[in-house]
Amino acid sequence: MEETVVKMYTVDRNPEVRQGGEGRRWVPAPSCRARARAAPRHGGSCPLCGARSQSVVCSRSMASKTPVGFIGLGNMGNPMAKNLMKHGYPLIIYDVFPDACKEFQDAGEQVVSSPADVAEKADRIITMLPTSINAIEAYSGANGILKKVKKGSLLIDSSTIDPAVSKELAKEVEKMGAVFMDAPVSGGVGAAWSGNLTFMVGGVEDEFAAAQELLGCMGSNVVYCGAIGTGQAAKICNNMLLAISMIGTAEAMNLGIRLGLDPKLLAKILNMSSGRCWLSDSYNPVPGVMDGVPSANNYQGGFGATLMVKDLGLAQDSATSTKSPILLGSQAHQIYRMMCAKGYSKKDFSSVFQFLREEESF
Repeated sequence: MEETVVKMYTVDRNPEVRQGGEGRRWVPAPSCRARARAAPRHGGSCPLCGARSQSVVCSRSMASKTPVGFIGLGNMGNPMAKNLMKHGYPLIIYDVFPDACKEFQDAGEQVVSSPADVAEKADRIITMLPTSINAIEAYSGANGILKKVKKGSLLIDSSTIDPAVSKELAKEVEKMGAVFMDAPVSGGVGAAWSGNLTFMVGGVEDEFAAAQELLGCMGSNVVYCGAIGTGQAAKICNNMLLAISMIGTAEAMNLGIRLGLDPKLLAKILNMSSGRCWLSDSYNPVPGVMDGVPSANNYQGGFGATLMVKDLGLAQDSATSTKSPILLGSQAHQIYRMMCAKGYSKKDFSSVFQFLREEESF
């Protein structure tokens, strides 16, 4: 069996260096595309990202600071775009909701009226969209990227979509002489704001350094997974496990509380025992146990239950096509679908705790 090599680059905040997976100093090679056009940075202090121009430095020389297109300014896309600004990249912005663009326009970034207009003005574009349908429309629609994409452009899709859709988009992009890479993210809204996302990248390996230049400004881990679609595959597996773990954490906390345990004490015990997981110690679903998480804010913000249903549906489809048993994944899908039908669709996925507390029929 052929050995699969996974490359991961952890971003060092020393702006001139990246640390390779084996601890070596790694400086990204220049992109194979022409990046020689210098672009002006924000003068003084940027009203949106707060960075001062003399301190805005990324991993590459200022010659690489040509405009970057960014499409999709939702809960994740907004802070991701702002982190690119902090690293000195001028942006060409588009979102289907014009109000989402206003603060970027006020900060001096260029707002355009369609994905095609973004492609006309930028040869590096990042898309961050909710669903496969949205991604198809942004790339292949009547006013999509492919209508005006330039040869040699690098198109990075950070949406979480069906791997098969990523592969089809890649074929269409290749026909236009451009390069497509799938690069979904993990880490949630908090990591998007702090610039500590994990990117799972699929595509041509020779283009990875060019993608990493941009992704490293928004994340602390950039992992090359393999061919087109493997980034999406990794993300789908991660989110299926996330959903299963959240339900397990919520069930354990609910049971302990009903047995008379104080929820903070129970969380403390779990987090010093073998049951500890990221959800129990960093994203606890029980209100009052932790500050700064959705459960402390009536489950507002974070990662919506509707999006979790979508990702679990992708996992279900992939399991069917590969004949892979996902017994707990399928059960998690059903639970989150029931939650959405019961009015939890706009709440964070950790609201499964509240759902289980209220639903005693299980």
